[in-house]
Amino acid sequence: MSSNQNISFQAGQAKGQTQEKASTMMDKASNAAQSAKESFAETGQQIKEKAAGATESVKNATGLNK
Repeated sequence: MSSNQNISFQAGQAKGQTQEKASTMMDKASNAAQSAKESFAETGQQIKEKAAGATESVKNATGLNK
């Protein structure tokens, strides 16, 4: 193998490794984004339920729930 062929081969290997690492990082970022999305959805649902409960408590306290 000539020197130029060897350099080209090594460059190709480095490119492949870089692409693989970038793909792995993108997968991790996607997973983190999905996890955050699910967490925010759960938090939003909890806030919604607490607000509904608070509304009912106010209605009960003021006699509007009769």
